[in-house]
Amino acid sequence: MEFEILGNKDTRSGFGEGLAELGRTNENVVALCADLTGSLKMDAFQKENPERFFQVGIAEANMIGLAAGMTIGGKIPYTGTFANFSTGRVYDQIRQSVAYSQKNVKICASHAGLTLGEDGATHQILEDIGMMKMLPNMTVIVPADFNQTKQATIAIAEHQGPVYLRFGRPVMPIFVKPDAKFTIGKADILQEGTDVTIIACGHLVWKSIEAAKVLAEKGVSVELINMHTIKPLDEEAILKSVSKTKCVVTAEEHMILGGLGESVAQVLARKLPSPQEFVAVNDTFGESGTPMELMTKYGIDSQNVVDAVLKVLKRK
Repeated sequence: MEFEILGNKDTRSGFGEGLAELGRTNENVVALCADLTGSLKMDAFQKENPERFFQVGIAEANMIGLAAGMTIGGKIPYTGTFANFSTGRVYDQIRQSVAYSQKNVKICASHAGLTLGEDGATHQILEDIGMMKMLPNMTVIVPADFNQTKQATIAIAEHQGPVYLRFGRPVMPIFVKPDAKFTIGKADILQEGTDVTIIACGHLVWKSIEAAKVLAEKGVSVELINMHTIKPLDEEAILKSVSKTKCVVTAEEHMILGGLGESVAQVLARKLPSPQEFVAVNDTFGESGTPMELMTKYGIDSQNVVDAVLKVLKRK
C-alpha cells in the first residue's frame, strides 16, 4: 500500500495549530506555558487570546498547580513545556493535583524522546509514557504526524479528565488526512496484512511505514497499526490483528521498559500469548546528535523494524 505524503512538518506545530483553533471555538480553553512559547508553537493562541494565556516562567510545578485550580472554575487548561519538564520534573504535582484529583488538565509535552536531538540526554526523556500510563485516571496519547497531532489537540478538549499528549520536534512526513476522525482509544489500521502485525506510535509510525514497504518487497505481508492512544489501549484491535498474523512487532520512541510494547505484551500475555519483538531504546540514556542519527544509533529506525519483523517471523 502506498501512503501519500501530504507535506513535511513537525508534530509540535500540529499542537500549535490545534490549540489556536480551540482558542477561536472554545472560550473555556486556557493555555499555560513554562517559558517555551515559541518552542511549543503557542504563539498564535497567545496573540489571539492574551487574557487566556498564562506565562508562568520556569516554574513547571507551579504551572500544574495553577492548571488544576483553573479546572474548578470550569476552565480547560492546556499546559505546555518539554516532555522532560512536563513529567519528570512535576510528577508529584501531576499525581496528587491532577490524576488523583481527576482534574481536567491537558498536559501537552513537546520535544519527547531522542529526536529532541542536540540538547542531549538531560532533555531527552524516554520514560514518560510509562510514568504517565501508570497513573490512574490518566489518558495517554502519542499522535503520529502533524495532522494527527492537531486532531488530537482538538479532540482532548471534549474529553473529561486528565490527558498526557506527547509530540515532538523533528520535521517528519505528513500522511494522516487533514479531515481524518480522531477517536481516543481507537487505533488506526493503516494497512491490512497476514504475516505480521506492526504496532507503532509517534514518529515510529512513519518509520514502520518505510519498513512495511521494504518488507513487501521481500514478500512479507504486514498489518500496520497506528496505536496513537497508549491508554486506554485498543485491546480489540490488537487481539483481532494478532489472532490473524500470529506474531507482532511494537515500535516506539521510548524506553523498552514501560512503553507501548509493554502494554501490548501485557494484553497478549493475558489473552493471546504470541511471539513479540520490541523496537525501542534499550535501557539507556541518549546523547547529543541529530534526530535521525540518534534514531539509527539507538535502534529505533526503519531498518530496526525490518530486522525485528524478520526475527519474529522465525518464532511463529
